[in-house]
Amino acid sequence: MAIHLEHQFNATAEQLWLILGQPERVDWVPGIESCQFDGEVRAFTLPGAGALKEKILQLDHDQRLIEYTCIESPIPFDSHLASMQVTATETGCQLTWKTQVTPEKFEPFIRQSMEGALLRLETLLA
Repeated sequence: MAIHLEHQFNATAEQLWLILGQPERVDWVPGIESCQFDGEVRAFTLPGAGALKEKILQLDHDQRLIEYTCIESPIPFDSHLASMQVTATETGCQLTWKTQVTPEKFEPFIRQSMEGALLRLETLLA
């Protein structure tokens, strides 16, 4: 299953990337208070899901692109792959966030979590 969200922000691409381009920074994810990042894997607790570990597969500051996969979770994913890319627009920037997850029954939970994070990003950038 693929979730594809595109969201326009009234902030520069650089401002948004200052948040998303730091894998250890998770204040934009609702409910997460801290994160441990060892340069490759970030570990945190997500409300309603428990302890998670995500491996950062790609972090491209020039393209403002981060790609990650969930490698440890109480949710029994068969697979999980996500990417976030920030692009400049005439009125600010756009975030394109894609997540592929199986089994499909977890898609509503993942989508709700992503949408909550978008709202939090709006608040941080205001």
